[in-house]
Order: sequence, then structure tokens, then C-alpha cells
Amino acid sequence: MSWYRNTVWFVKGLREYTRGGYESASKRFNPADVEVDVAGRSFLVTGANSGIGKATAKEIARRGGTVHLVCRNKERAEVAKEEIVTETGNQNIFLHIVDLSNPKEIWKFAEKFQNEHKLNVLINNAGCMVNNRELTEDGLEKNFATNTLGTYIMTTALVPLLEKAADARVITVSSGGMLVQKLNVSDLQSESGTFDGTMVYAQNKRQQVVLTEQWAKAHRNIHFSVMHPGWADTPAVRSSMPDFYERMKNSLRTEAQGADTVLWLAVSAEATKLPSGLFFQDRQPVPTHLPLAYTHSPPEDEEKLMEVLEEFSQKFKSASLG
Repeated sequence: MSWYRNTVWFVKGLREYTRGGYESASKRFNPADVEVDVAGRSFLVTGANSGIGKATAKEIARRGGTVHLVCRNKERAEVAKEEIVTETGNQNIFLHIVDLSNPKEIWKFAEKFQNEHKLNVLINNAGCMVNNRELTEDGLEKNFATNTLGTYIMTTALVPLLEKAADARVITVSSGGMLVQKLNVSDLQSESGTFDGTMVYAQNKRQQVVLTEQWAKAHRNIHFSVMHPGWADTPAVRSSMPDFYERMKNSLRTEAQGADTVLWLAVSAEATKLPSGLFFQDRQPVPTHLPLAYTHSPPEDEEKLMEVLEEFSQKFKSASLG
């Protein structure tokens, strides 16, 4: 019976992820929350050359913010930057080419960035869903390297800079897929069993939720949040989940609708009135576990995740500086 109730709840939740779900939720939004001037504030958005990242960067630029686009592909990133500058008239758009699956590259970027810029808001949006097990040049499973370790290093490397800023925030773009995963610290790089890219991605997204909760406890001067954008029509969805895209394309949210809660968390005064470390969907906190689901993890597993990631991080920091 509990399985049935859980399934009914989850299917109901899936409807909320569609364009219709957004349109319904948006009826309670206060437009004034995001009608703000953020001139003088600095925002860094990873994965900003397309999809939710670009939509977020564009909306921040419209509001006068200084935006740092962190992208992997130089050619696509330059096109995105030009589009943002042209559409918003904001010249304070800066481009940085960084591969988020390469931890040494992230460290080098972060060290340089701290010496040259200020930062008020970090938006961890970059991610990937590689459907076959693939290793990076460092021997890391690519989904883990990008979604989990990349997010961890980018955030922890920039925390000292954020600690100096007024109203500092970190927003991480996760996924509702994490609801079907329990944190698994025994196989972080998916070496055991059959490799399923969708489930590996969902596990990474659960890890991001845990990271956010742990960071919120450790860094009280920074407001941390993690969010689910719903199902949006982005290049990443089309390329990584073609079957899903074909089934759902008429119901998917626009990129701007997917980015709405990221923007709200990044610029609104209302967002920081809520506690740090929460998981959001459509501008409100939502549970990180389904009712009666066995996805809760013991504190020692969450601590272990942080320890393992810190070990990786320090190893690659030493390599990047050496």
C-alpha cells in the first residue's frame, strides 16, 4: 500500500514539472520579487552558454548585474555572450573558459578569479548526463567529475571570496530525479553493476542536495539553496534524453520558465528570508524525499561524502599548483 501511495504521489509530482505545472504555480508568484536592480553585484553562472544557464545569465544582465559566464566551449560561449550583451545592453558580461569535468582547471580558474574579481552570487548550473561510462583524463567517471566533484571544487574554492561579500548566495541547479536516489557513498564513480546514465545523473543530483545542506551548516554567512527547474526544453535534454524529449516535447517548460526559480533565488530579497540549505521548486521549498521513500541517509554517509570530495579536491589543488 505504501508503494502505491508513493507512486501516486510521484506521478502527481511529475505533472508539476511540466509547463502546465509552472503556469499553475506562477499564479502565486509576486512579480515584484524579481523586479530588482542588481547593478554593482557580481554573479558567476556555470554552463552559461545555453539552456537554463544562459536564460539565467540574460535575466541577471537585464537587471544590471555583472555576469561572469563560465563555459566549456569557447565558440558557443562567445555567441552566447554576444547575444546577452546585444539583448540586454549590459556590457559587464565576462567570459571564462573552464571544463567543469577537469578539477585542476577549476582550481586554476578559481585562484585567478579570486585575485581579479569580487563575487556576490555563485550559480552552479553546469552539468552533464553521459549515458555510457566514460572516464576523464584524470580517470574520473565523467558525470561524477562534472556534476559532483566539479560543483564541490568550484563552490569550496570560491567560498573565501563569497565570505567577503554582502548578501552572498550559492544556488545549485539539481533535479527532481534525485528523489528516486538514496545517497550512495560506496560507489561514487559507478564502477559496480550495470551503468545507467540517467540513474547516475540522479545520484549526482542527490549528492548536490546533500552538499548544499552540509555547506549551509558550515558557512553561516552565505545563503545556500538547491533547486529543481522542472522539465525544460533545453539542448541538454534533447541530446541526453532524446526519447524523453520526443514523448514530452509539447509539455516541456521554456528555458526562461526553468530558470525562473534560479533567478528568484539569486536576486530576490524574499529568498534569503528562508533558511539556508533548502531545496526549491517554483519559488518555494519542497521536501527532499518522497513520502515513505527509503532515500534518507545516515549522517555518517553524508560526512563521508564531504570527506571523500575534500580529499579529491586537495589532491587536484596540489596538482594544479605544482
